[in-house]
Amino acid sequence: MATSGYAQLKTLIEEGEADAEKFYNKGNQAAGVRLRIKLQQVRKLAQEIRQEITAIKRQK
Repeated sequence: MATSGYAQLKTLIEEGEADAEKFYNKGNQAAGVRLRIKLQQVRKLAQEIRQEITAIKRQK
């Protein structure tokens, strides 16, 4: 995964920005649902990256 995981994380956050604006500024409820889904994906990916970092640290 290495840097590609981090790049994926950044991409997910960037994709969620538009939905965050629609939800918070315009009150679009569907955008809120999409944002929650993106945030769940961010959480899952962040956990995978954390596990990878821990595994690399243990190898050294």
